[in-house]
Amino acid sequence: MLYGLTKSQILPNAKDSRNNGKSVRDKIPFSAHAVFNPVNRDPVAIIDEQNKNRLPDLLALRKERMSISPFTYYRGTAIIMANDLASQTVTGSQLVICGDAHIGNFGLYASPERHLIFELNDFDEAAPGPWEWDLKRLVTSIILAGEDLGFNKDQIHDAALQASTYYRLGLRAIMNITSLERYFVSGDEKLFLDSFSKSSRMSFEKITEKAKKRTSDQVIKKTTQADQFGRRIFIENPPVLTHLEPKMVLQVEKNYNHYLKSVRPDIKLLLSQHILTDVARRVVGVGSVGTQCFLLVLTCEDESHLVLQIKQANESVISRFNRPNFTTPDTLSTKHGHGYRVVSHQQILQSASDPFLGHFQTENGLDFYVRQFRDMKGSIELDTLNYDAFKQYVTDCGVVLARAHAQSRNANWVTGYLGSSDEFDHAIVKWCDAYAKQIHKDFEIYKKS
Repeated sequence: MLYGLTKSQILPNAKDSRNNGKSVRDKIPFSAHAVFNPVNRDPVAIIDEQNKNRLPDLLALRKERMSISPFTYYRGTAIIMANDLASQTVTGSQLVICGDAHIGNFGLYASPERHLIFELNDFDEAAPGPWEWDLKRLVTSIILAGEDLGFNKDQIHDAALQASTYYRLGLRAIMNITSLERYFVSGDEKLFLDSFSKSSRMSFEKITEKAKKRTSDQVIKKTTQADQFGRRIFIENPPVLTHLEPKMVLQVEKNYNHYLKSVRPDIKLLLSQHILTDVARRVVGVGSVGTQCFLLVLTCEDESHLVLQIKQANESVISRFNRPNFTTPDTLSTKHGHGYRVVSHQQILQSASDPFLGHFQTENGLDFYVRQFRDMKGSIELDTLNYDAFKQYVTDCGVVLARAHAQSRNANWVTGYLGSSDEFDHAIVKWCDAYAKQIHKDFEIYKKS
């Protein structure tokens, strides 16, 4: 009811929210965020427990990919970090977060207008949660990746600090514009490239040009061939790309029809002009190895093609280890399954999302989401970057994370808590440096398991 309420009850006040955040510094000082509280747990046991819900024939490949370096191990262990973060200092204010915001999960992709955007691009773990968890996930990844690239300790510290600082500065800048303006803020290709020096820009221009070529047409040319009926079918490339048993193909076709019920009317009409001509299992990423993932070839009557990806969605590790409290944002319904959770949270955290996003749940209760495969999606090849380019790249990641967090209702509270000094930035880097050392220990244990 509008009548009988005071003005303050009707109109939220950004200044009050910031002051409320600021007031918490007395109870939870910045220095508390610098303290890493070691957790008594067995990293191998946690991974083994998670593996019980993954495809057994892919577990060896998962371990192979995770055993390359501490950074690749870290990429595949969001569940362990969520477990550990549950024992660390938080302010209590929560936002819709990515849940796995390491630097490998930022990248380029195409907006519906066919423009390249640089933003977060992985949302398997997205859920309401402590905003600090995303920032610590990002900054720790910067330290581990910097070590992988051979940068010295001072360089790594400076890059990590800059990312943390620009998260804080970026959040403050975005929260100083209107809610509608920040909703439409996006990191388009020009802004992304313009952030780099002339000496670094060339490397990123090559990445953007490569991303523009990563389309369904390219996938069709490189990974399919014509069968005796003229249909495009995938070329076997085990274990990365393999065909399914006929019974499984029929199940995927059935679930594809369920997916169609979740998409927008214009997408449903567009897809009605296509027929499904082939299905294959695809192995992707590091953290996702062992979960179910499929590629679909769809062919239109004009002989053009579209490639969609179906990916399994499990419970978010953030939801599993998060401790709800009175400031938790309104929980987005999961009654439609975790595929719905991934899709809806992606749409919140990105400025523009894939129009083909959809979801479904199987008869046996497994959840999946659907998206275009390689729709101008480009990952940054970290090993091609010199230090200056790396430092600017992680700075951009900090700003992009701030943009994503700014979409939640408690973002002004967080801005007030962070304030204008760099004390919090240093505290986060100190915690992440200690946690990176823990990752090194866990990695050695994992390799010997």
